[in-house]
Amino acid sequence: MSVARPLIARSFRCRCGRPVFFRNSECLACHTPLGYDPVRRQLLPLESSGTEGLWRAVGKRASTRTYRRCHHLNDAAACNWLVESTDRHAGTPPLCRCCRLTRTLPDLSVPENGIYWGRISSAQRRLVSTLIGLNLPVKSKLREDPKRGLAFDLLRAPPGGPAVMTGHADGVITLDIEEADDAQRETRRLALQEPYRTLLGHLRHETGHYYWQRLVDGSSWLEPFRALFGDERQDYATALQAHYANGAPADWATRHVSAYASSHPWEDWAETWAHYLHLRDTLDTARSFGIDGESVELSYERFRPDALGEEGEGDPQAPAFLALVISWMELTGVLNELSRAMGVGDFYPFVLSATALRKLYLVHRVVGAPA
Repeated sequence: MSVARPLIARSFRCRCGRPVFFRNSECLACHTPLGYDPVRRQLLPLESSGTEGLWRAVGKRASTRTYRRCHHLNDAAACNWLVESTDRHAGTPPLCRCCRLTRTLPDLSVPENGIYWGRISSAQRRLVSTLIGLNLPVKSKLREDPKRGLAFDLLRAPPGGPAVMTGHADGVITLDIEEADDAQRETRRLALQEPYRTLLGHLRHETGHYYWQRLVDGSSWLEPFRALFGDERQDYATALQAHYANGAPADWATRHVSAYASSHPWEDWAETWAHYLHLRDTLDTARSFGIDGESVELSYERFRPDALGEEGEGDPQAPAFLALVISWMELTGVLNELSRAMGVGDFYPFVLSATALRKLYLVHRVVGAPA
């Protein structure tokens, strides 16, 4: 059985034929410089164009197009992304499409802050590459779209000062950089009784709030959203306070992808959005290496087309979406077993209910809708 082609590839080859990966900035075999072109979704082997500071692709991806390296290549961010030489938004020094989204950095004179920034930057690039691959609007609030663009503030609370609250407000995502400290993050995960907590998960979740505002609020998707997720006009602060005081309802798993998703319709959407990005990127990565859920020797009871409700009847997207979810279920079943073989927590510690499936389907339709 052939493996479906990934939307965003994660496996590449250097000019020397050796495998290279999404995060690489140099081939370890032949030491050719490498750079990621987010528009063409390719990690390119590079050579100097003959003009100082400009590079071009060589080998099978060779072209006359020239690039600059992102300014953050050689600092703690270790950004391997490329900037087209014609990109008028890159600025001087040039920032790639991902790095130009970051509005505020922590105090880099504090040594561990640079380490945390590097980890966050790596997660951001993974996230942004997926958003671009899905043809979602990804523009910098600072340089490209001040009104509707996206920005990240990476903050750390001063000693004895108020805590930094990770969240989203009008296109600005704030992240407490101590989430990049594995020990701190695990302590918080246990305190909140969460099965899963990662930097990438945080970023995916918070962009869910951003894209709800961009793509759903005030659009024709608002009523379908309310029919599935609930009325977002209920008091948000009160709902969160009740959630943290009382916990999730006992039957939350029958309607939501996570316990936290039960706190408010906005959080339900953001958690479902994050799960959709988990699904798309993990399947793309597996397929990049020749693995597909349908190729593993494991089979679960499959969702039938009627699980999508009335919205799925006659929808040409429905069969492909169901195939995507079924591949995901079968792949994660094997990945969970591999995690257990290593003595670590499940790779994907969630179970999708029929209601959660319909919510994922709405996210899928919103993402696939014309801009």
